[in-house]
Amino acid sequence: MQPIIETVFLRQMASGDRLSLQVYKFIGAKPGKKVYIQSNLHGAEIAGNAVIQQLIDFLLTINDTNLCGEIWLVPVCNPMGVNERSHHFSPGRYCVYEAKDWNRIFWDYEKEADDLVAFTKSQLQLDREVVRLNYLTTIREKFAKILEKINSPSGLPYTEQFAYKLQSMCIDADYLIDLHSSTNQAIDYLYYFRNRQESAKYFLLDYGILLDTYDGDAFDEAFIKPWLALEACFQKLGRNIQFDIEAWTMELGSGMQMHPDSVAKGILGIKNYLFQKGVLQIPEFPQANTSNQQMTFSASSKIMKYYAIAGGMIQSRVKVGSKVNANDRLYQILSFNKESQLPQTIDIFAENDGLVYEISTNQAVNQGELVLRIIQ
Repeated sequence: MQPIIETVFLRQMASGDRLSLQVYKFIGAKPGKKVYIQSNLHGAEIAGNAVIQQLIDFLLTINDTNLCGEIWLVPVCNPMGVNERSHHFSPGRYCVYEAKDWNRIFWDYEKEADDLVAFTKSQLQLDREVVRLNYLTTIREKFAKILEKINSPSGLPYTEQFAYKLQSMCIDADYLIDLHSSTNQAIDYLYYFRNRQESAKYFLLDYGILLDTYDGDAFDEAFIKPWLALEACFQKLGRNIQFDIEAWTMELGSGMQMHPDSVAKGILGIKNYLFQKGVLQIPEFPQANTSNQQMTFSASSKIMKYYAIAGGMIQSRVKVGSKVNANDRLYQILSFNKESQLPQTIDIFAENDGLVYEISTNQAVNQGELVLRIIQ
């Protein structure tokens, strides 16, 4: 099966150079769900690009009859972030001109849906699919106003224009997968949203983190929060309804690296997810024993962050992926001073049991900088 390949213009630079995206659209012979997968929204988080490349290679080998619906693939989705450099390092987490996190800029209809109760009441007796289409129409009508502003003489900042381009491609998707890595060093895990725990197992990862608290305006959040709000509103009005709309962020290993194991987990998990969801229909596909997948779930509200209590050099730190108990030593700070005293070695101990899922790449820290994170 061959994809439709489209180039989407993003931005003209002061030099006259133009930044664009490449979108690979695989369209199945039968209508069905729309899947949107992107990678590299944060510049240093590159592993997802290898996952998309391997997914493209895989889809080229199947027939259009093996695909129900369509899959849109957008690798290297943020050229501004990807190309940012500081000496040998690729930060790319922030739009430095606007001082904004590239993954905290997206338009969230939930924040503007002041008539949600009235809409829900008008839909109480309708079929779920009809409700979905009606709500999607409402979202798209509001979303279209952003383009009007972009095209106005006053325009909008680049981050809002960039957010519009990405969201315009996925606003009507059923399943969204945003491929990330840690900016530091981390294990492979999945972020998911409420009532989607069973589907989370399809990705065949060992750990999943429920986003029960939000940083705000992230890509996956902005996509699914309006639908979660509608489900909650229906529930308050006495009808339990869940839409087959899902958003995921796969965190595949460490930043500035494409670790083969993380890439392999990413491609296997996505293929299995698409198979379980009926998007891929291949009898000979080696279906994993998903029902027996042992996945450890936690919540974002249970994450414990450890910040350096003094400036210095981190040594004797536990390895990423380590399980620790309360009062276990996590690391030491080798702390120097300008007070005519000998250097100090400060031991830091765990406050609770948990799994060390992320550690800082830089082992030289100023006081108050992040050293590691633990899932409790």
